Amino acid sequence: MACSIQSIRQRVARYKGNTVRYRATKGRRKTEERRGVILETYPCLFTLYVESQHSKVSFSYAELLTKEVELELIKDNARTSEFL
Repeated sequence: MACSIQSIRQRVARYKGNTVRYRATKGRRKTEERRGVILETYPCLFTLYVESQHSKVSFSYAELLTKEVELELIKDNARTSEFL
């Protein structure tokens, strides 16, 4: 399990170009769950291309650290148990 923003940043960068499922907390009992591809990684955030919306979304590494956003790596149309 990642315990620092630096280690989370390195882990996300390692999977750049891969398909992930993300779950983001949007507020009071609202969550958004979609599939996307990790496009770019920057020092403070990373971007995903969301296939269903044909758009980009960005998240900060701090959101992964605080569990506001969860990423799950998807390999060959089968979910793996590997969370980023």
